[in-house]
Amino acid sequence: MLADLLPALTFSFLLVFARVGAILMVLPGFGEPYISPRVRLVIALGLSIVVQPVVAAGLPDMPLQPVTLLPLLGGEIIIGIFIGGAIRLLVSALHVAGIVISFQSSLGFAQFFDPAQGAQGALLGSFLTIMGMTLIFMADLHHLMLRAVTDSYILFPAAQAPPVDGFAEMAAEAVANSFLVGIQISAPFIAYALILYIGMGLVNRLMPQMQVFFIVMPMQILLALLFFMITLGAMGVWFLEHFEAGTTQFLVGG
Repeated sequence: MLADLLPALTFSFLLVFARVGAILMVLPGFGEPYISPRVRLVIALGLSIVVQPVVAAGLPDMPLQPVTLLPLLGGEIIIGIFIGGAIRLLVSALHVAGIVISFQSSLGFAQFFDPAQGAQGALLGSFLTIMGMTLIFMADLHHLMLRAVTDSYILFPAAQAPPVDGFAEMAAEAVANSFLVGIQISAPFIAYALILYIGMGLVNRLMPQMQVFFIVMPMQILLALLFFMITLGAMGVWFLEHFEAGTTQFLVGG
């Protein structure tokens, strides 16, 4: 009996690890490029050990032919990448907001390595992204992400073909919502810059000899940083509400 039980347990664990590992590979906070791959592997293995007994009843039986493992593992990996990627798209709202704020405050030239994006980015965008990651863990919203791993087996049962059309529609909606939230977060700076640029245009028309841009730019940066300090708390709350609402859609009953 033990000889029959061990292959079945190994198969179910491998199936769970395929989805859990794919989710954690792209999940915000857990799948960041600056986290060691060994650490991510240990987390994925530990979470798979915890999740496997919970979802074992809904897993398919071990196939008789090894070739049939490929479509099963491929489907689980696709589902995992989609769930982790959709949640990661929620964080991109802060990146969009940071880029817009940087351009509206004449700080777009201040580039900094963004560890969340793995590339150069606007300084304020990098700051907002790191702040968002910190707020997610401080507000215990990472528990929702870990719960989504288990609930995904109810929303997307194993051994069933991934709903590619539904995934594409949800991904497009997530991108649109994240962009909208990013613009909403940066809306005060858009209004501030619009008023400032209108004033600069009027001054330039009245006094063409004045170098308006070089005179106003230091004041623009100073006022933008002051405005940024005042609105930073509201930005964090707005982002947390957006992230919680987006993550809840992957929970049963959400």
